[in-house]
Amino acid sequence: MPSVLLTESISVELGSREPWPGDVKFFQPYLMEQILLPDNANCLAVQAFLKMCELHFTIENRWNAEYMSPSGRVPFIKCGDFLVAELDSIVAFVGAKGISLTAELTGTQKAEMRAFISLINCVLGNAEIYVTWKDDTVFNEVTKPRYGSVFPFPLNRILCWQKQKKNLKRLSMLGWGGKSLEEVYNDIESCCSALSERLGRSLFFFGEHPTELDALIFGHIFTIFTTPLPNTVFARIVRKYSNLIELCKAIERMYFERREPELVP
Repeated sequence: MPSVLLTESISVELGSREPWPGDVKFFQPYLMEQILLPDNANCLAVQAFLKMCELHFTIENRWNAEYMSPSGRVPFIKCGDFLVAELDSIVAFVGAKGISLTAELTGTQKAEMRAFISLINCVLGNAEIYVTWKDDTVFNEVTKPRYGSVFPFPLNRILCWQKQKKNLKRLSMLGWGGKSLEEVYNDIESCCSALSERLGRSLFFFGEHPTELDALIFGHIFTIFTTPLPNTVFARIVRKYSNLIELCKAIERMYFERREPELVP
């Protein structure tokens, strides 16, 4: 059986031969009942990217979206005969069709963009997984009831336990398993500080037009800021960086219809 990476590489190559169809479907978990902080951030990032590219899609909320995904992660899109999951692969798939948000960037700028994307994934992405699956209060009050909401008992408990075990193993392999919550918050602070310093007073990170970096930041910052959690430290850290909040507000205003709760500083 070919690996997921090989399958997605084939999808990019073959999918590039066809124009963007009008019936593309975007699959994600149920927003109100089921979706968790890390998945919501990733789903919003991909939605923002597709909207920035002016590519039409229809959102399909499915209880089993992660099991339908070719990578086991959400979101994923169905574009013609192809299933493509997660932001990086979707950006490559779209780029193979000649659609790019970074065509005017220099090689140096593209390298800088990739470095910041890696920073966001390694810090904010891992921090969201940590808070969701390792912090006992969040796990018991938010994660467990939401993740298990679409499954009958005792399957809801079994699948949630399996998912937690998988994510804790992933955190451990990445060096996050032994971190304290305070250390995680310090990492978040450092990441947001670096992003805020690079953005400065600009509307977007590279000129007057957004890139997938702006879409990724929107997905994570917006989700962190608007997701109610028992512990509000995560959101309070983000709140301190007003230019990142303004970036999110601009992207929300330009590419999304009004959402609840509305983002306010």
